[in-house]
Amino acid sequence: MRRDGRDGRRNGGETRDDTVTRMKAHVEAEERNDDLATGSFPQVGRAGNGKRSLGGSGLRAKLLSSTLVLLMCALLGFGYMTQINNTQSTYETLSEDELVRLINETSNQAQLLEQRKNELSSQLSSLKAAADQREQAEKIAKQNEETSGIISGRLPAQGEGVVITITRGTKQNIDAASLFTLIEELRNAGAEVISVGDVRVVTSTSITADADGNLICDGVTLDTPYVIRAIGNPADLQNAVNIAGGIGSRLKVMYGSRVTVTQSDDVTIDAVRDPATYKYAKAAQ
Repeated sequence: MRRDGRDGRRNGGETRDDTVTRMKAHVEAEERNDDLATGSFPQVGRAGNGKRSLGGSGLRAKLLSSTLVLLMCALLGFGYMTQINNTQSTYETLSEDELVRLINETSNQAQLLEQRKNELSSQLSSLKAAADQREQAEKIAKQNEETSGIISGRLPAQGEGVVITITRGTKQNIDAASLFTLIEELRNAGAEVISVGDVRVVTSTSITADADGNLICDGVTLDTPYVIRAIGNPADLQNAVNIAGGIGSRLKVMYGSRVTVTQSDDVTIDAVRDPATYKYAKAAQ
């Protein structure tokens, strides 16, 4: 029995030694594991019973990170609320005199701005009126230039009118006076622009005849048949030529010419004259 007891204590002593050895080995492994930890993720050692555990350093890193995040959130919230409170209480901290002064300054600035607005509006209206007047003046000047150019023969013209064709007389040659009378009758009937052949008729136009009976208009010999273009009311111009006892009848009866008057909605007169140079006349001041 004593032997068995000694054997049992011997066996029991060996078992306790083994347990102590295993615990020491486990502690050393944990310490090595903590030394190898990186960042906030600790190395996990495997215990003898198969369960995972976290190292002390990793746990402290996680707690520190969480604390910093909470602190930053608290500071941001405090700053935001402080800004809101300051904005809302800007005017609340002012005294009554300061508020009155601020209101007066604001009113004065508003009045100045309104006055400046009225001045700018007045200037804008003046500029618009000046622009309209200038545009109207340019329009009138252009119309006057066109009218003057047409009347003086400097510009081509087109419009309603008649085209008159007169053949050479079979009885005798048409004299200069008869052709000039035709031009005067057209003017009296309201012709605004007249051309004889390739010659533009103006206020100084004259018609003469040479020794052979050829008609000359402002230095240009006219070929037969004579072609006269006139811009104006077509009916009035035609009546001025074909009226009984008028110039058309005289050309037919006295000279044996054939006179044809054709109305047209588009009579074009391309003949132009250079501006006249006046020696004595000048514009009145």
